[in-house]
Amino acid sequence: MSTTFAMNPPQKIVSLVPSLTELLFDLGLGKQVIGRTRFCIHPEGKVNQAEIMGGTKNPRLDKIQEAQPDLIIANKEENRKKDIEKLQSDFEVMVTDINTIEDALLTIHEIGKRCGAEEAAEELTSAIRKEYDNVPNEPLLSVAYLIWREPWMTIGSDTYIHSVLRRWKLENVFGDQTRYPKTSLDEIKNKQPDIILLSSEPYPFKEKHLKEIEQNCPDCRVLLVDGEWFSWYGSRMLPSFRKLNSFRKAIS
Repeated sequence: MSTTFAMNPPQKIVSLVPSLTELLFDLGLGKQVIGRTRFCIHPEGKVNQAEIMGGTKNPRLDKIQEAQPDLIIANKEENRKKDIEKLQSDFEVMVTDINTIEDALLTIHEIGKRCGAEEAAEELTSAIRKEYDNVPNEPLLSVAYLIWREPWMTIGSDTYIHSVLRRWKLENVFGDQTRYPKTSLDEIKNKQPDIILLSSEPYPFKEKHLKEIEQNCPDCRVLLVDGEWFSWYGSRMLPSFRKLNSFRKAIS
């Protein structure tokens, strides 16, 4: 038996994707957002009006059921398939799948269209594309982008982060792999990247980790970076791309 849902703009939205929670607010849909995950921290000062309904990997299905949302926004990578399928039996769930910058821009358009904020979405994507087109003409640099420690983990070619790196002329030395492969400092050293980037998330790399890697990879330049620049899509792309344009000039 299939479940059908009304296609009027939703008045009650639950977002299980931090980047897209922020997007909803920035599209002027904040009043409709009734539920979020505990990782949905942006926009600061506004997002607190929405009730926390668990995490991305362990949403409180009972709370969501009780809230009776018109629309749930989920993501193929951020959320578990079994949770999505359970919610789909009772509610309309928009399942996003974002592996490239173009995927992210299309998602902004789709959410805007579904939620009655198409004009705001178009304005946002136009502004993002302007920053995207302003990438400075700098020489290509090879890079290892680390997201975890114990075990060390990096990113493959089928990720949004890889797409961002590529656009800013940062060649991923693990681009021949997929998803989030484990690695080692010896393997990184052998690949001889120009730069090793230590992301602030999901693992909170600090100065002490920078020094640890510098000792093991003395010929590589090691930098701490804001992970949101590379991994948050939605409206966060606009300030992130601006910062990446400046960052790219600074590291050349």
